Amino acid sequence: MPSPIFIKIESNVQAFVTELAALVRAAALDSVQAALGGSPARRGPGRPKGSGAKPAAAGKPKRRAKGARRSSENVDATAAKFLAFVKANDGKRLEEISKGLGIDTADLKLPAKNLLAAKAVRTTGAKRGTKYHVAGGGSGSGAGTARKSRAKKA
Repeated sequence: MPSPIFIKIESNVQAFVTELAALVRAAALDSVQAALGGSPARRGPGRPKGSGAKPAAAGKPKRRAKGARRSSENVDATAAKFLAFVKANDGKRLEEISKGLGIDTADLKLPAKNLLAAKAVRTTGAKRGTKYHVAGGGSGSGAGTARKSRAKKA
């Protein structure tokens, strides 16, 4: 008849073998699922970590799709901000106004053009050196105004 210690050792070994077999089965199942693409969390080879879809940042407004048009209300609201900034900071370039308002330079070009057409602002300088001023004040001709014509030689 086997001793009680031998019986206890045999039962512990049997429990260990059973647990080990269950772990081997689980590991095999996981590797088969990963090989067949059953796990949605796995990235493909070569894809960088975090390259999946990310939730939009709460504080930043959504960017417009490329080529999408802004509403006239949006352009008018931006023009009002632009004009208020120019009144407070006369003689700034578009990049400086963009930085001051926290609006992309490309999004300020149309409102600036509309304000120039409405003669609410005037400009001095050319190209990147163009500075915006409140219309009606100060001297200086605006960029894009009529040039003096030369007299033709007879």
